[in-house]
Amino acid sequence: MSVCPYHQGQETFKPFDLTNPFPFYKQARHEQPVFFSEELGYYVVTRYEDIKAVFSNWRTYTSENAQSPFRPIAPKAKALMEAQGMIGLSGLSGRVPPDHTRIRRIVSMAFNLSRIKKLESRIRALAIETIGRFEGDGQAELIRQLAYDLPALVIFMLLGVPAEDVQQVKSWAESRLLMTWGDLSEDEQLVHAQNMVNYWNYCQNLVSLRHQTPTDDLPGDLVRLQAEGHEITDREIAAVCYSQLFAGHETTTSLIGNGIRELLLHRQSWEAICANPALIPNAVEEILRYSPSIVSWRRKSLEASEIGGMSIPAGANLLLVMGSGNRDDAQFDEGDTFNIERPNAKEHLSMGFGIHFCLGAPLAKLESKVVLEELTRTIPNLHIKPDQLFQFAPNTSFRAPVALNVQWETI
Repeated sequence: MSVCPYHQGQETFKPFDLTNPFPFYKQARHEQPVFFSEELGYYVVTRYEDIKAVFSNWRTYTSENAQSPFRPIAPKAKALMEAQGMIGLSGLSGRVPPDHTRIRRIVSMAFNLSRIKKLESRIRALAIETIGRFEGDGQAELIRQLAYDLPALVIFMLLGVPAEDVQQVKSWAESRLLMTWGDLSEDEQLVHAQNMVNYWNYCQNLVSLRHQTPTDDLPGDLVRLQAEGHEITDREIAAVCYSQLFAGHETTTSLIGNGIRELLLHRQSWEAICANPALIPNAVEEILRYSPSIVSWRRKSLEASEIGGMSIPAGANLLLVMGSGNRDDAQFDEGDTFNIERPNAKEHLSMGFGIHFCLGAPLAKLESKVVLEELTRTIPNLHIKPDQLFQFAPNTSFRAPVALNVQWETI
């Protein structure tokens, strides 16, 4: 077993510190592209082709550990969650065929491009309204005032959740992030476990209400498909809602925050999309490549194998670092350079690959595109406030600035 060799070297693997992991990623790709992290107990995979190969081979590399907590759940927290039927809960990302195939097929019938496209005018209206609240102020904190609520309101439209529940569900979603991908003490786990129980009960109630009153939204469609004879249970529908209420806004909040930050830090790119909004769709792909919302994801090896020249034993846990693979020079010329006109930007792995490719990718990209279109149109002279230190929530996978302070001259 090759253990992470960088504790005495130039860079150190700090799995819960995502402030600027990219220099380490680059060193790892060149020196030891697959290594074992003693801290995590995971084999870490950093090259593009190796990550893509693992994503492609679901029979050997299962997703069953994709949402398992990195740290063992404390006994009291585990008992609390078990009492509410939360152990083993997964929407789609942690499922494997045949259940994954069955559920994804049914969800795809409801969560389709037609339904997403119907949301565009409402997303644009939300973006205009949200930006309008601060456009005359000359300054804003864009995570709190733009990126935080808007994606939640959109996914709530899709799932038929009242707008007044935004803050509560966002709070529950943060607890889920920290319980699954964070590094919590036992006392902290108990608090967040209770929040997750509340979150799960909320999702179950969403489904129950659709049985009583049909609705034109995703859970309503799934209940209707169930009634027509499609094989999906109430628990599975609730689990899809539980997953989408988290993934559908947390990652899009990150995409919007990362995107505006990178475009403003690379000033020529910001000015380019202001002058030519047609560049925005590919700019979104480049943002996902260069500064992804999710920098790593997990798999488990069901049998002995080899990845990047490293022997992987059966039962081993894998951490696939898409944030590293996305900058691999073997796939992307000058991978550490931000280039919104990059011809193959959309080949990034930030939305996964293979059978688990993100079902919500079109919606997340649409939201980010609309926000950038409206922000560049309304406040083209936007600048990052100087001398700003960016902070990132401590966890292994979800990377976005906690705050993004900007300023501009008002007329």
